[in-house]
Amino acid sequence: MITTDILIIGAGPVGLFTVFEAGLLKLKCHLIDALPQAGGQLTEIYPKKPIYDIPGYPSILAGDLIDNLLEQIAPFKPEFTLGERAETIEKIDDKLFELTTNKGTKIQAPVIAIAGGLGCFEPRKPPIEGLANYEDKGVEYIIKDPELYRDKKILIAGGGDSALDWTIFLSEVAEEVTLVHRRTSFRGALDSVDKVMELAQAGKINLITNAQAKTVSGEGKLESVGISTKENGDQEIAVDHFIPLFGLSPKLGPIGEWGLNINKSAIEVDTTDYSTNIPGIYAIGDINTYEGKLKLILSGFHEGTLMVQSAFKYIYPDAKLSFKYTTVAGVNGFE
Repeated sequence: MITTDILIIGAGPVGLFTVFEAGLLKLKCHLIDALPQAGGQLTEIYPKKPIYDIPGYPSILAGDLIDNLLEQIAPFKPEFTLGERAETIEKIDDKLFELTTNKGTKIQAPVIAIAGGLGCFEPRKPPIEGLANYEDKGVEYIIKDPELYRDKKILIAGGGDSALDWTIFLSEVAEEVTLVHRRTSFRGALDSVDKVMELAQAGKINLITNAQAKTVSGEGKLESVGISTKENGDQEIAVDHFIPLFGLSPKLGPIGEWGLNINKSAIEVDTTDYSTNIPGIYAIGDINTYEGKLKLILSGFHEGTLMVQSAFKYIYPDAKLSFKYTTVAGVNGFE
């Protein structure tokens, strides 16, 4: 039987940083994740993707951010159960939960923090006939290693942050980058939109708006993508790789059966401390929802920080919580 103070479901960036904040309050953490390694989506889906909104880092690769977080929490000696999915929870007594994984591992804790990101997820695939025939043969929905596209011709489809960020990044890697979007406006960060427009004007990428990818073709591997445009009709573009980036389809999985208040596949929380409707269970990061919610790593760090303050008071209602600045006490002073 594994016992801990806070059981964190999800070993992504928000879950990892929560270990640090809990450690400052001398709370022990155990993390569980269905993926075989820590890092969540940042490790599994886009370890080489640059992130631009982490304070103090003008740009940092997703995988490097995870490495830094693991180094940051190492002094607090967190424990991990990886490659196992949180399956069921049971209330053992007034302030103790027992969680069982799909492989039978049992973990007991007075507090559970759900930091499962988007939950179980899979890429949204465009409805293109025969697309599946070229998966791993030129069609990828997730970019894990940008070097795969070195000196290649690629076509990216999408209008969100991932499509914009990878277009910018791969413009320095690939021989030719074409970005196709069905509208003229984009959903991503304005700064990224500006950069893409500048690259297009400088002739460093091909930008085609009011257009959609409609067909894929090739002998044994992808060789071209057919697109339909409003202004210029149908076009056939020779490519080595086609990368549709239309986001992920989230599913809560077993968490959705735990009696939590759910709103559109996200867990409703009280923004005072990010607690759920079940005392002792909190939800932080992309998996929660509230008015004004922003799905940013930065926001998740804030939520985890406030959550552990509340968790301490929940576990030790009679203890005095003394807040200290790490600039004064350092980290070793909290171990």
